[in-house]
Amino acid sequence: MAWKSSDGETEASHLVGQLETLIKGMLNTENLPDLIRHFIVFEKSKKEDPKSGIITIQTVKKLAAYHQYYAVNRAVESTLRATGYISSMDVDADALPGGIMTDGTITGGTMEPPENYSLAGVKQQPVGDRKGGVVWHTQGSGKSLSMVFFTGKIVLVLDNPTILVITDRNDLDDQLFDTFAACKQLLRQDPIQAQNRNHIKELLKVASGGVVFTTIQKFQPEEGNVYEQLSNRKNIIVIADEAHRTQYGFKAKTIDEKDEHGNITGKKIVYGFAKYMRDALPNATYLGFTGTPIEKTDVNTPVVFGNYVDIYDISQAVEDGATVKIYYESRLAKIALSEKGKKLVAELDRELEIEDLAETQKAKAKWTQLEALIGSEDRIRQVAEDIVIHFGQRQEVIKGKGMIVAMSRRIAADLYDEIIKIRPEWHSDDLKMGVIKVVMTSASSDGPKIAKHHTTKEQRRALAERMKDPEDELQLVIVRDMWLTGFDVPPLHTMYIDKAMKGHTLMQAIARVNRVYKDKPAGLVVDYLGIASDLKEALSFYSDSGGKGDPAILQEQAVVLMLEKLEIVSQMYHGFPYNQYFTADTSMKLSIILAAQEHILGLEDGKKRYIDEVTALSRAFSIAIPHENAMDVKEEVSFFQAVKARLVKFDSTGTGKTDEELETTIRQVIDKALVSDQVIDIFDAAGIKKPDISILSEDFLLEVQGMEHKNIALEVLKKLLNDEIKARIKKNLVEGRTLMEMLEDSIKRYHNKVITAAEVIEELIELSKEIKRIDKEPKEMGLSEYEYAFYTAIADNESARELMQKDTLRELAVVLFEKVKQNASIDWTIKENVRAKLRVIVKRTLRQYGYPPDMQALATETVLKQAELIADEMTKGE
Repeated sequence: MAWKSSDGETEASHLVGQLETLIKGMLNTENLPDLIRHFIVFEKSKKEDPKSGIITIQTVKKLAAYHQYYAVNRAVESTLRATGYISSMDVDADALPGGIMTDGTITGGTMEPPENYSLAGVKQQPVGDRKGGVVWHTQGSGKSLSMVFFTGKIVLVLDNPTILVITDRNDLDDQLFDTFAACKQLLRQDPIQAQNRNHIKELLKVASGGVVFTTIQKFQPEEGNVYEQLSNRKNIIVIADEAHRTQYGFKAKTIDEKDEHGNITGKKIVYGFAKYMRDALPNATYLGFTGTPIEKTDVNTPVVFGNYVDIYDISQAVEDGATVKIYYESRLAKIALSEKGKKLVAELDRELEIEDLAETQKAKAKWTQLEALIGSEDRIRQVAEDIVIHFGQRQEVIKGKGMIVAMSRRIAADLYDEIIKIRPEWHSDDLKMGVIKVVMTSASSDGPKIAKHHTTKEQRRALAERMKDPEDELQLVIVRDMWLTGFDVPPLHTMYIDKAMKGHTLMQAIARVNRVYKDKPAGLVVDYLGIASDLKEALSFYSDSGGKGDPAILQEQAVVLMLEKLEIVSQMYHGFPYNQYFTADTSMKLSIILAAQEHILGLEDGKKRYIDEVTALSRAFSIAIPHENAMDVKEEVSFFQAVKARLVKFDSTGTGKTDEELETTIRQVIDKALVSDQVIDIFDAAGIKKPDISILSEDFLLEVQGMEHKNIALEVLKKLLNDEIKARIKKNLVEGRTLMEMLEDSIKRYHNKVITAAEVIEELIELSKEIKRIDKEPKEMGLSEYEYAFYTAIADNESARELMQKDTLRELAVVLFEKVKQNASIDWTIKENVRAKLRVIVKRTLRQYGYPPDMQALATETVLKQAELIADEMTKGE
């Protein structure tokens, strides 16, 4: 990701070069030391090979992006203001990390000030109000790591503070704890996870220090409505994940009081957990992080946390490439839900808006009815069949993972059974095997059908690792509540929703598919229940709250883009009857692809334009699939991709790597008639016979010269010569460089229309013959190929060739090769003392043989560079 701001206040203009912005914004004398010290973490991940059982540990270095850097510094500044700590400090600026001044200001600031969104910011808040503010960074933009960076920095600034990280779900607590535990070097201590209510009391009744994790529910008093005070220290910082949730409020409500058997014995008043936390930690400062904006009607969040500290919304994240767009596809037409079911969904939605579902007996009854309708045997079978077909079509064009969100544990288990009836090979009882898994917990009362899918914390961690691994066979998971927030699987490209969700919950769930992965073009949310109106509501609340950018886009928009790109590509075939391809037999298809390739190469800058446009078409197609309009043009896209694949084969500037090696997730739509077990090489692509011995044989060159398609003949020769010369450069620096210059000169003159295709082919054939002639020279001179490489290095200047006889240069080359070999030790290329010694030996030897003095320094460097190329040969026998 580019560094987008030079001052931390505004985004740099597109007219200003990226390098200039990087130097001014990131590499200045204040920000660079701050970044190095406080914004780099090393995360270790463990991966076990399911076959061998071998465990590999991988370490990844992560550096904060520009939006994380500025947000964290702003949050530190706001926290110092909220604690009242900065005003009482009597220290110089150097004692504070990262340019925080003694007046509480920080050099640099927020990327997008809340004022830009017409929203209140923390600057209006008084000193010592204990409200650190809210950081709104859209899901997928690195919120968890921002919390780590903040914690690592604040523990240095405050007087050994206690950091309390709270969430409202156990699985979220685990996920966030794992992230912090992996970054303990930056925190300078091991984070601790509270196991129960007594444990949290122990951890907070300390004089100082500690990074503690807990769920907010542990602050429920055992009796009454007042929680005991645990500490009155001011240097306690509470960081709340997803700070907008109702659990963080003060509001009182009446609930049923039950005995140990679950029987209602009366009513009691309970308060929001924010009230109990204030009882326990009256002087703590609260900082909230959220992936979705605070609703304008939400009074709790500003009361607990204060105003916005920093905003990084969807439009910025997508533009920066921090996340990808999310598209929405409704499959309601495919899966029928009865009118009664639709009515129940609507009624349940209204009830959910009023009160918490778990405490509404009326809503519970409706939920049970709806669960029975959605989970009916016939409907589950339909959903299973549709998911298997839909996901299969998606996997054909974009490699990755999928997630199914079910309404209940029973439905999740039934759906799993139906899917493995269709695809029995996907099932495995082994946790480390299988294409599909259910991720949930179960109680003993749930029965054996659900209980067999129960997973422990460790088992879920193992499944998470499998899901994140793109090479693992696990491709689909069925969840109910787990993994819908805070769970990162970059290869996840499709989410199937068969559960009623609203507002923040819905937006957080769909954000699971917005993670960046290789060239994944977008995520897709598939709706089986009719969440479109809820999505619209979530979108309007998002924009009403100041958010820019669409959280989800209708799949039809991707279809429109795909059809636009299809039109552009098909126009490049103007005058070429490619429609014959679709009714042709296999041999005829290959001939048409060959002729299509010749046609594209004959266009002005045709090759580059075509490859770029077909790549864009493939991206749009992979988002649109399996929309019926995309399925209609699948064969046409397949033809365009087949021609592109042939053109890429000839690309001498490329690496000739496969799609997997090129870090791509987008797959080519394969024409089954053209499938072969072997990789189609460039000779097949050009329609010529592969030479038996050498690509530079007379017969082969004559065949190329006589080819009907001159543009393809040129591409073949250019590619082959380029590969040949590159192979020579690895052994013989000077010779390879000279030949590459000759090749590039001929191609340049052809592109500048100085010579025709036929003429450039003649020149390249002459170059081929020159390579053959050079290949014979070492043998004629009685030199090995390595000695000859040293000979070309010292004979590479005119004055040496004029002053010295060829035999003398030959003898000098042999002596130099032997002396360098004798004095080169293991790793000599990276040991400066050995290199310096070799430099002296080469110079002395050149002087002894009367090498021109003015050229000795250049020749010495060339000889050493040549020796580096064949370093392994140099140290053989060591």
